Amino acid sequence: MNNYADLLSIGAVSPADFGRLLNLAAAQRGSRRDYELAGKNIALIFEKPSLRTRVTFEVAIRQLGGWPILLGGAESRLGERESVPDLARNLSLWVDAIVARVFRHADLEELAHYATIPVVNALSDWEHPCQALADVLTLADFWPEFDGKLLVYVGDWNNVSRSLWKAAELAGMSFRAVCPAGYAPGADEAVLWSSDVAAVEGADAIYTDVWASMGQESETEARAAAFQPYQVNERLIERTGKRPYFMHCLPAHRGVEVVDAVIDSEYSLVFHQAANRLPAEKAILVSLLENHHEASGEEGRAGVLGRPGHIHNHSVAQGKLWM
Repeated sequence: MNNYADLLSIGAVSPADFGRLLNLAAAQRGSRRDYELAGKNIALIFEKPSLRTRVTFEVAIRQLGGWPILLGGAESRLGERESVPDLARNLSLWVDAIVARVFRHADLEELAHYATIPVVNALSDWEHPCQALADVLTLADFWPEFDGKLLVYVGDWNNVSRSLWKAAELAGMSFRAVCPAGYAPGADEAVLWSSDVAAVEGADAIYTDVWASMGQESETEARAAAFQPYQVNERLIERTGKRPYFMHCLPAHRGVEVVDAVIDSEYSLVFHQAANRLPAEKAILVSLLENHHEASGEEGRAGVLGRPGHIHNHSVAQGKLWM
């Protein structure tokens, strides 16, 4: 039995459990259909547009023998049609897990707090754990070991970089962020970072993301000016002193945070990362559902109605995260 009930943050998982997830994800690439989620129904909530996350979760659920249920319209906007606690309680009566891509991480924590079934963070304003697992899986495909490897993130310190930093620590590789002042890690985040692009020196892999995430469109012009020196182009790659791999979570704004010559190069891993989203999410779903089944000691969703307030076994302080 694993020691987690939900996946809201990659930072709360133990190194041992992270290693098990990586191994399970690698194993999931060997089968198109293995029916490990046979008879399971998974609710999908997408407040934000999505290509990779939505398609890979739907395909993952179907290939595992389960059934995805996509909530649309007002049902996909947490707290709009009914309260988040009521939504969580209702979904817990009918489905076996919830996958949610949301704007506010606090809404995700509230959803997990009141749900009696596993909840997966498919992206929030604070973290993107599914992407981070796929990213480390990708690097494992090219590096026989992580010891001595340096992963450098260049650009806006955001949900993707935060999960990547935590996943890199779990995997045992070195991590450094290179960000403009004002767009860097918070004082409470123990991240090695610099505003000097020369800090990319020695990088074995360079990772970047868009300069303005969804919800930050009004800041696009100001961010473009601040981030221009941090564009990943041939000159920045040369400053590493190596021939590093290039990574991006996608979608990419070509000619903005990265140039075509880099993203389309032979050392670019961006589509390998995208491919690994599928086995990574399969591993997360299988692990969470198995853990939930073992923890309940009963078949399916038996006992849900008997849990007073529908919050049994949930952390009052933080939601469940990875317990």
